[in-house]
Amino acid sequence: MTDCSCLEGLAREDLKGMEPYDAYYAPGIIRLDANENPHDFPTEVSRFINSQIGPQFYGRYPDPLARELIADLSGYFGSGPENIMVGNGSDELILNIMLAFGSGKKVFIASPTFSMYALHARVAGAVPVNVPRGPNFEIDVQTVLKAAGGDPGIVVLCSPNNPTGNAADIRDIEAIAGSVKSLVVVDEAYVEFGGESCLPLLDRYPNLLVMRTFSKAFGLAGMRVGYLLAHREIVRELLRIKQPFNVNSFSQLAARSVLKYRELFEDRIKAIIKDREYLVKRMESIPGLRLYPSVTNFICFKTAAPALEVYRGLLKDGVMIRYIKTPEGEELLRVTVGTARENNIFTDRLQLLLGD
Repeated sequence: MTDCSCLEGLAREDLKGMEPYDAYYAPGIIRLDANENPHDFPTEVSRFINSQIGPQFYGRYPDPLARELIADLSGYFGSGPENIMVGNGSDELILNIMLAFGSGKKVFIASPTFSMYALHARVAGAVPVNVPRGPNFEIDVQTVLKAAGGDPGIVVLCSPNNPTGNAADIRDIEAIAGSVKSLVVVDEAYVEFGGESCLPLLDRYPNLLVMRTFSKAFGLAGMRVGYLLAHREIVRELLRIKQPFNVNSFSQLAARSVLKYRELFEDRIKAIIKDREYLVKRMESIPGLRLYPSVTNFICFKTAAPALEVYRGLLKDGVMIRYIKTPEGEELLRVTVGTARENNIFTDRLQLLLGD
C-alpha cells in the first residue's frame, strides 16, 4: 500500500505512541493469561438460554437499556434500577466513565493495576496519573489524597487488584471517597473470589461508583457483559454518552440466565478457590519464586530468572501466562488458576524451565 500522507495532521497527536490492544492468540496452547473461568459452562444453563430464543430473536435490535437484566440485578442487589448501568464488558464502562467525567481532567490510578484504565483515560482526553501503591501493593491512602488534591477528577481503585491479587481495606476506600472531590471508581471484577465489597458504601458516598463483570467468576468472558452501580445522577450522566444497543440480545439473555442459575456458579467459584490454594502450594515448592498473597483467581509472582525469559520459555513450551511491566518498571508474572490438569502442567514446566 502507498504511504497514507493524507492522514498528516488529522490523527490526534496526543495518541501517538499508543499501541492498539492486541491480545496474543495461539490456538492449541494452555491459556492461563486472561483470568477466565476454566470450567465448562453449565449444560443446564446453556439449555435454558437456547429455550428462550424465539423466531425473531436475532432479527430485532436488543433493548438499548437492558431493562430486564437491570431489573434482575436490581432484585439481586436490592438497589434501584436507576442506580445500575450495563455495558459491553467493563472496558466500555471504563471508557464511558472517562468520557463523561475525565475529559480534560486528571485520572489518578493506584498502580500497578489494570492497564486499560490509563489507556481509556488517554482516549477520552484525560491525563492518567499513576499513584504508586505501597511495598505490598496496598493502597497508600495519603499518597492518593495528596495526588488527587482538591480538584475534581477521577480516582481509580481496583479491589481485588489486577495483577497483584490483593484486596483493599474497605476503610481505606471509604477514607478516600470521603476526602476527595473526584469520582471514585472501584473495580470489583474479582470480588466473587475474595475481598470485601464497597457496595454498602454507595448510600453514604454519592461520588462512589462500583464496577462488576460477568466475565470472570461467571464464565461469560465471550459475551462481554459488565455493569456498574452508582448514584442515579452518575448513571444519568453516563447514559448521555452510552452507545445505543451496546449489549446484544444474546449477551443480555446469557447474563440473566447466569443470575437465575447462580448457585451452579457458586460451586465453581469454590472449586477455583480450592484449586488456587493447591496451585500456591505447588508453586511454593519451586525454588526462586516469590508469590504475592491472592484472593482472586490468579497468582502474581516473581522469579529469580528474568521475567520476560520465563514468559517466553513457557510460551514456547505450550503454556501462556501474563508478563507485566509496571509503570514503575517492575517486572511481574501472573498466572490464572486453571483446571487441575492445566495447573499441574504449568508448575511442571515452570520447574523444568527454572532448572530444578
